[in-house]
Amino acid sequence: MLKHLHIFPGHQNPVYALANADEKDIFYSAGNDKGVVEWSLDSMAFVKVKTPVQSSVYSLLSYNNLLFIGERSGAFSVYDLTKQEIIKRVNAHLKPIFDIQIAKSKNELLTTGEDGSVAVWSLNDYSEIYRFQVAYDTVRCIAISPDETEIAFGCKDHLIRIYNLADYSLKQALEGHSLPVTSLAYHPTGKYLISGSRDAQLKIWNCSQRDAYGTNYELVQTIPAHMFTIYNIVFHPTLPYFATSSQD
Repeated sequence: MLKHLHIFPGHQNPVYALANADEKDIFYSAGNDKGVVEWSLDSMAFVKVKTPVQSSVYSLLSYNNLLFIGERSGAFSVYDLTKQEIIKRVNAHLKPIFDIQIAKSKNELLTTGEDGSVAVWSLNDYSEIYRFQVAYDTVRCIAISPDETEIAFGCKDHLIRIYNLADYSLKQALEGHSLPVTSLAYHPTGKYLISGSRDAQLKIWNCSQRDAYGTNYELVQTIPAHMFTIYNIVFHPTLPYFATSSQD
């Protein structure tokens, strides 16, 4: 059973992004304020403003002692948590960045957002490797399968597009939601993909069946989970549960 523990006051405007730190009991938050904030779960308190930002932050990702910050401006910044400074800023998109993910097996960073494109960046020097158009409108979210063979994109046109991670070729388009897809998460075993949408529904897709062409995705369950848009889906690290958050 979930138990409410604490409220962290401090932000003066909406919070759009959270990220756990590599360091135990530390997490980061950002949104429509002027900086990325560090918090302690040990002391249940504000630690410090980690770094100022130039525009609203819609995406945060912590990886390998680096913090990736995706902004409304279409730029992303790389903050080195050891050096305690921004080491790179890239004008990646013409419109806001809504999600950032990392393909660990390829040492690549992926960004996407309102312009409907996905950009692939080298984690060595943050140079652009490849860019492709996933949709004509917003791509809201990215999920990478646990075995890193496939990548799913949640799109404003209510479709989920599945790509092969090896060469970023389109594999399949999943139609199930009636409104924009706003959240995606693969089950840790890779057997299911869960999607959330502005239609307030959760869709469970079975992706355990494979053929000569790869994974076959099949819609197996619809859950009327919320009253409004579902913005995030997170699996518990050890227990057989997942949590969803919504505009409601």
